[in-house]
Amino acid sequence: MAFNKEIYGAIPHRPPFLWIDSIISFDTKRIVTEKFIAPDLDFFKGHYPDHPIMPGVLLCEAVFQTGALFMAKMLRAPEQNDASRRTTPVLTRIKEAKFKRVVKPGDTIRMHVTFDENIGNAWFFKGKVLVDNKTAVKVAFGCTITDTD
Repeated sequence: MAFNKEIYGAIPHRPPFLWIDSIISFDTKRIVTEKFIAPDLDFFKGHYPDHPIMPGVLLCEAVFQTGALFMAKMLRAPEQNDASRRTTPVLTRIKEAKFKRVVKPGDTIRMHVTFDENIGNAWFFKGKVLVDNKTAVKVAFGCTITDTD
């Protein structure tokens, strides 16, 4: 996937640990992102050699990164750039993770994250990963923003 300036300018994650290729939609309550799961990703060699599937923890990470992207878009003015970023999103809570379907090499996943509320510096979300328009993962989670200075 080509470099996505909007994503790179908003969150600190980078390949090979960036699990968002594109932003599909965004508003003040939700964000939808997408990622193509390349068949040559290294983890498929060991998870599992005869039946490769994407680890559930990485599917959750794709949701968490989508939540971080939502936070960045809500908190940062569009004219700011990488050099002006002095904060980092940090996961603080994972609740109710449910794994319903496997993701295989060559699939495209779509992450849907809905903003529930924020209390002070804590943000709370519900997220899911879809593959072939079917739910693969559902998870509730919380994040905060930390200063990097």
